[in-house]
Amino acid sequence: MAQIFGRSSNALARMTLILLGLAVIGLAATLDELQRSPWVTRQGQRPDQPVPFSHKHHVQGLGLQCQYCHTSVENSSYAGIPPTRTCMNCHAQIWTNADLLEPVRESWAHGQSLVWIKVHDLPDYVYFNHEIHVNKGIGCVSCHGRVDQMPLMYAQNSLQMEWCLDCHRKPARNLRPTSEIYNMAWESPSPDSPVWCAAVDIKAGVPTAQSVSCVTKEAEDDSGLEDVALVGASRSPHFQKFTSQDDLGRFLALSYRIRTPRELSSCEVCHR
Repeated sequence: MAQIFGRSSNALARMTLILLGLAVIGLAATLDELQRSPWVTRQGQRPDQPVPFSHKHHVQGLGLQCQYCHTSVENSSYAGIPPTRTCMNCHAQIWTNADLLEPVRESWAHGQSLVWIKVHDLPDYVYFNHEIHVNKGIGCVSCHGRVDQMPLMYAQNSLQMEWCLDCHRKPARNLRPTSEIYNMAWESPSPDSPVWCAAVDIKAGVPTAQSVSCVTKEAEDDSGLEDVALVGASRSPHFQKFTSQDDLGRFLALSYRIRTPRELSSCEVCHR
């Protein structure tokens, strides 16, 4: 009986399986890159807003503090979007006829909120708390980037889970003194620009981060630090010199009583 398949069929079958395997691998790699791309994460994109609000102008140019507009950032899970009243505190006096601000005036006149497009928008199944991050020494720049240099707001980071876990596994490298949380230009300590920090006893009802005080100028003794506010202090502070972010971060993580990376990486932190 004649063979149905020739000898070349074996080679053809092997080649087909190899090509199929390569196609599956290529498809998986493509999908993996796609889900990290700005097309999915919207990283770097500047959505059209009802008013082209410039953080650079208001923060760097006028010197407004973050808390002036985002009033709940220190005591709520949401930073909060300022109401039209906040805008009109200034714009009832300046730029009163600017066409650019007509939507703001319309909103104020009719009592209807402006519909802003949320730039840093996490999935509904993720629980993120601004309050705990701000009060535990994470600066605005760590998540939002140099907002003071953005004419139009965009997401500097992907906000994907792997990005969050990267910080949670090594939180010390992003910790800073709480006095520098809103300082966009703050730089980590180095041999040329060291930082001196001291921790004091923690009192009940006082946030742990407020038990640490840091300065950028060396003092010869504790008496030269009378201008440094130490909330809840019960003993004389001893200032330590730090010349690297790793050393400072480990000190702050211990003083702030930051949970361990294992605890911070637990699923229950974000998924409730």
